Amino acid sequence: MAAAVSTPFSIPMLMILFITLVYQAYAQIPQPTDRETTYVFYLQDITRGPNATVAAVAGIKGRNWNFNTFGSVFVVDDPVTVDPSPASTLVGRAQGLLVVSSRDGAYVNVVLSIVFSSWQLNGSSLELQGINRQNDNVRTVSVVAGTGQFRFARGYATLQTVAYDPATARSTVRFTITLRT
Repeated sequence: MAAAVSTPFSIPMLMILFITLVYQAYAQIPQPTDRETTYVFYLQDITRGPNATVAAVAGIKGRNWNFNTFGSVFVVDDPVTVDPSPASTLVGRAQGLLVVSSRDGAYVNVVLSIVFSSWQLNGSSLELQGINRQNDNVRTVSVVAGTGQFRFARGYATLQTVAYDPATARSTVRFTITLRT
């Protein structure tokens, strides 16, 4: 009669060998990489007059509702263009809320949807959110989501005021949006 050989480590050793082989095979499969894309658009902002695209809608009672007063809330519906000129090609609108969120008025909380209505991005949107440090030359907010061609988008947008005319209360803000999709 042949003697049975019992090795208590044979099953765990086989499992380790199997896991090692599977891991090595998986490591050789090319993994998808994120694609980074940068877009540059311009917001055409008008804060006064009959064609205003920004309007104060709430604030602390007894205070002026302006961009430097804590608690002021604004709605936005700015045209988004491909060039700094207000007459350039319209690609969509930036719609959302601005809330002066710091007591000294230096920070504005931004919640914007850039809704594309023309160009190759028609029907898509990007969702931006973050703190706009008003006194900084270049400000950054997060891209937190998107729809259409921007599903699962994430990234950031830098904002830089490239023109401001106090007489007409019109400003142009360059949005450089860097995305990973």
